[in-house]
Amino acid sequence: MERYRTPAHLLIAMAFIMAMAFSVWNVLLNNFVVEKAAFTGKEIGMLQSLREVPGFLAFTAIYLLLFIKEQRFALVFLAVMCLGVAVTGWFPTVWGLYLTTVVMSIGFHYFETVNQSLTLQWIDKDKSAHFMGQILAWKGAASLVAYAAVWLLMEWMAVSYNTVYMLFGFVSLIAVLVLWAMFPSFESPHVQTRKLIIRKRYWLYYGLTFLSGARRQIFIVFAGFMMVEKFGYSVGDVSLLFIINYLFNMLFAAKIGAWIGRVGERRALTVEYVGLACVFTGYAFVESATMAGVLYIVDHLFFAMAIAIKTYFQKIADPEDIASTAGVSFTINHIAAVVIPAALGVVWLYSPTTVFLVGTGLALGSLTLSRMVPLAPESGNEVSFLGRKRAQDVA
Repeated sequence: MERYRTPAHLLIAMAFIMAMAFSVWNVLLNNFVVEKAAFTGKEIGMLQSLREVPGFLAFTAIYLLLFIKEQRFALVFLAVMCLGVAVTGWFPTVWGLYLTTVVMSIGFHYFETVNQSLTLQWIDKDKSAHFMGQILAWKGAASLVAYAAVWLLMEWMAVSYNTVYMLFGFVSLIAVLVLWAMFPSFESPHVQTRKLIIRKRYWLYYGLTFLSGARRQIFIVFAGFMMVEKFGYSVGDVSLLFIINYLFNMLFAAKIGAWIGRVGERRALTVEYVGLACVFTGYAFVESATMAGVLYIVDHLFFAMAIAIKTYFQKIADPEDIASTAGVSFTINHIAAVVIPAALGVVWLYSPTTVFLVGTGLALGSLTLSRMVPLAPESGNEVSFLGRKRAQDVA
């Protein structure tokens, strides 16, 4: 038993719990808000914007870390997320869903901020891409369990939304308490800077992170909503679609991580963004429910390659900057995420095609930036212009 009480196993366990609880919240959301609260594109856009506000404020995590260690911080906010999931079904109104979503999101985003920092600190650079792929595989397994259970409970046993939310929320909360008691407190190899840091030489990482957050919102908010509103997917249909997605994650995410380690970040990101540009263009004009589902699965698979942004930063960063920059990067990731769902929610009412073509434009912007990632990124070689190195000022 002692050999499993390691930082790597704690990271895997936390990721599994987070993915299981969040997957239940996510897979039920579109059907729950339409059936129980009569949401339109306007309300779902506002809800998703509110969900991203805690992500925008993730930089404040660095101040809370003055009073609590990162490991404990991660577990506390993972517990908050699970509690938010558990109570979602109690408030089937527009304002009730806004409130429970914010609670869940505070836990989710603060946990993810510190969890990313711990991963980059605890896992060696030469192993991080493969390990992050393994984490995605474990998340895929957790989501697979969640989606299969939701499909069984709601399609075959007619269990209520509220019961499913409470079951998974409270079971996940108990699991977090077990982790708190089971694992010792681990030390980080480098003392982290306890203040906000924005360095000029990290600008490419910030740019990639910003566009990734903007583009991902279109996938999260509107691709899933399209399945329900335009093509009439039921809870069972959405669950099966998600099961396929995470089955692919479970089978291939670790291999994708290992592939990124072999080919490098620039090539991996190039493949991702070319593929995503094609997928978003497909969303804009798709008229077949089956083809829409295929695009959704391919879209989800490409997102596994986003590991490359994190490993790129790990290679160029000063080790003591990781915790501070994790908070800053989450905020940057969510600047557009706060605005895009609400703004495009209004656009959706008039032209869903336009919403997805915006996603195509964001993917092409990411592709342009990805070509500036050096083939061998490191401190002092953060950006490549036409094959030449260009190191930015440190401060």
